[in-house]
Amino acid sequence: MIDIRSLMEGNRRMKMAPSEKVGRFKIGVFSELATRKREAMKRGMDVIDLSVGSPDLPPPDFVVDTLVKYAQDPKSYGYTLKGTPEFHEAVRYFYRQRYGVELDAEKEVLQLMGSQDGLAHLATAMINPGDYVLVPDPGYPIYEASVELAGGIIHPMVLTAENGFLPQLNGIPDEIVKKTKMMIISYPGNPVTALADEAFFSEVISFAEKNGILVVHDFAYSELIFDNHPQISFMSIPGAKEVGVEFNSLSKTFNMAGCRIGYVVGNRDVLNILGTLKSHIDYGVFYPIQKAAEMALTSNLSLLSDQVKEYESRRDALISGLAEGGWNVPKTSATMFIWAKVPADWKSRDFAYELIEKAGVTVVPGDAFGKQGEGYVRMALVQPAERLTEAAERIRLFLEEYRV
Repeated sequence: MIDIRSLMEGNRRMKMAPSEKVGRFKIGVFSELATRKREAMKRGMDVIDLSVGSPDLPPPDFVVDTLVKYAQDPKSYGYTLKGTPEFHEAVRYFYRQRYGVELDAEKEVLQLMGSQDGLAHLATAMINPGDYVLVPDPGYPIYEASVELAGGIIHPMVLTAENGFLPQLNGIPDEIVKKTKMMIISYPGNPVTALADEAFFSEVISFAEKNGILVVHDFAYSELIFDNHPQISFMSIPGAKEVGVEFNSLSKTFNMAGCRIGYVVGNRDVLNILGTLKSHIDYGVFYPIQKAAEMALTSNLSLLSDQVKEYESRRDALISGLAEGGWNVPKTSATMFIWAKVPADWKSRDFAYELIEKAGVTVVPGDAFGKQGEGYVRMALVQPAERLTEAAERIRLFLEEYRV
């Protein structure tokens, strides 16, 4: 007879261990920030959260209306399996209108469950264990995580203010370049908010052609570029499709972050490989969301200029407020973030944690984005201008109290 009690006791003692790959990961700093924020709020503190880059602005009304319309149709609830032809055509239209780029809607566009989904899976689709990948440092965390999960080897490309936060390709050792299969870049970037020009992209294409390297450009902030700087898609540079792909999203452009819909464009062979992997992983984006995204991409795109003005005013409010407190931060040229060098004698994490505890303002320590991020913090412009002005005032008082 089976002793059920002994069997249950044995199960309680059973140790569940992660895989070696997952075991190398630690709980991210965002979880730590969220915990500290909750603790501060329990103490009655009003916390201004400038940590997560989730848009607080609503999507356009016609996007919501379209989503509701198709969600009310019972026939919308089956598997879509992949992007609809209409969605792919909408991306083709958007790229032609915004960046002057011609795409084959069928072969040079691939729908994703958000650009992070594609970035997370691309390394698995393209990288073999032992292949090197050039990754920006500081850079968005999924870049490194995706390579580690694929068994690749990361070689950081150091980004510094002195070089305009552009990697110095000629400084990468030859023995590394020979083993490199892929490189990741992002302009405008996250957490650094730098822009790249056509000359830099041309240099990247030449470097990739010479060394047989796939270029991956993360272009998620393509529509948050300020002060009349040009919007330059990597795909608009001659030769880009031959060596690379570009990820984009509706999350920031149309404030559809929770909808989880994005796309990658460019090299048709790479898209076919990634599409093959995705065919074994997911069953497509909810049809009403695809229809809403299609409507957004083909709408009157003048609405995007109003959004840029809103973010510009928020940027100016925060930066001017910080300057009044003696913290002079360069004016960001793009994205919904400010990348700020912390005042002297502070470590990034100490500064961020103390700011929550003493001032009720949440920012992200720069070391969360790589070794080179130490000495910086990232602040998200996801609050109205008045709230950002208040955050700057709180930071001013904090600095006065703790100034060395």
